[in-house]
Amino acid sequence: MSAPEPLEPPAAVADERPGPTRAAILAEARTWIGTPYRHQASLKGVGCDCLGLVRGVWRAVLGPEPEAAGVYTADWAEATREERLAGAGRRHMTEIEVLGLRPGDLVLFRFRPHLPMKHIGILSADDRFIHAYDGAAVVESPLGPWWRRRLAAAFRFPSVID
Repeated sequence: MSAPEPLEPPAAVADERPGPTRAAILAEARTWIGTPYRHQASLKGVGCDCLGLVRGVWRAVLGPEPEAAGVYTADWAEATREERLAGAGRRHMTEIEVLGLRPGDLVLFRFRPHLPMKHIGILSADDRFIHAYDGAAVVESPLGPWWRRRLAAAFRFPSVID
């Protein structure tokens, strides 16, 4: 029996939208709340992981994804030791200082000091973020001390209109 294929959205059509507003980013992210967690998936209401949530919000507010996520295992960070999330962020987004975070920005977390960042979410307020939680669903969680200690990088979607 083979593993199920990852859930993927239909191919997007390129468009020339203006940059997204922070309100549009947050409104879209909140429509994903309750979407079940599913590794490598990116379909609102059906399943997604933390990267799939960000990919889905990107498609809704910016258009087609700039590159394919490719196949990745649940332990990719431990196995490869590559900063894949941060690398993709640097290729397609604006890296910002963690102290300059604003709602609508992306937050990346490192669970262990010696391992790559492997969790991503969208800041929804100064003290909250939206993310796909392994074993559960997309949720809006407090950005409390546990998460703040692990916050390692931040990015802004391209062309955000304030």
